[in-house]
Amino acid sequence: MSKIPHRNVLIIGNFLSSSVSARSVCEDLADRLEASGWHVYRASDKINRFHRMVDMILTVCCHRSRYNVAQVDVFSGPAFFWARVTTNLLRLLDKKIILTLHGGGLPAYAERHPRRVAGLLSAATIVTTPSAFLLKRFLELRPDIKRIPNAINLKQYEFRLRANAEPRIIWLRAFHVVYNPILAVETIFRLKKLCPAIQLIMVGRDKGDGSLRAVSDYVAKNNLQANVVLKTGVPKSQVPEWMNKGDIFLNTSTIDNAPVSVIEAMACGLCVVTTNVGGIPYLLEHENDSLLVNADDPRGLADAITRILGDPDLAARLSQNARNKAEKFDWSVVLDKWDKLLSAQIS
Repeated sequence: MSKIPHRNVLIIGNFLSSSVSARSVCEDLADRLEASGWHVYRASDKINRFHRMVDMILTVCCHRSRYNVAQVDVFSGPAFFWARVTTNLLRLLDKKIILTLHGGGLPAYAERHPRRVAGLLSAATIVTTPSAFLLKRFLELRPDIKRIPNAINLKQYEFRLRANAEPRIIWLRAFHVVYNPILAVETIFRLKKLCPAIQLIMVGRDKGDGSLRAVSDYVAKNNLQANVVLKTGVPKSQVPEWMNKGDIFLNTSTIDNAPVSVIEAMACGLCVVTTNVGGIPYLLEHENDSLLVNADDPRGLADAITRILGDPDLAARLSQNARNKAEKFDWSVVLDKWDKLLSAQIS
């Protein structure tokens, strides 16, 4: 058998940006690795879940003579099953396996299925995560877990210091119950009483669980049509443009991890106001680069936004410190970590 070429890697995750507006972290990683000289095999870009699983299995098997190391994304829910199946196949093929833990729902999933999660993590050569929150949560199962942050291309995000923040609010997540978009419009309803001109731009794709409809209904019922703009299906390339339409970034999640959207907002210098859930307090520091508020608290979020609007010194501090932190997430820093990790597995 011929020797497997150096710098070949298989990446298992969701490569769906050609079909949906959202772009996954693994897609960016694959593109960056290829641009730096790696040859990347990918799976999967199939929308149908069954077809995606089949494509992952076929890719693992059909290209087995072309790679020595595989990186597999791990999420909770149905995606966890895909990670288990592909990891078991990779073990049978005697491949080096790098598992990357994602998603704020993974700790709760591990509590429900402890043996399942422990078994998967023990099968990996290396376990990584972009989140300090997940690293701490799973250290007991894998004391050698490594943190490699999610990354952005910092040059794409124009920084503007928000020393005198205007009442222009940006919300950028998917319209889904996990991200609690209804909380954003409830917050604006409270703020409108003090600031009738307040504007909220909500950007994200519709996940189809009824959240977008609930937001639209709330806006209509409470006469917020002049205050709230709903924008779905924005391409990743347009995110910086939409971010810079506002001065304050509002994140309303009920479950979260290390969201790229928050890092993007920080890179632009928006003042971040967010619920204090999951991995958020591991990513952000209250009063330094953000204001953190308890989950499902529209009054607390409204009060935090009011503080920023009325205190230029606070706004400037949050804005500048957010940008400073975002610079640590640039691909120029993060790609080197991946290159070294992968190279060590095939040397």
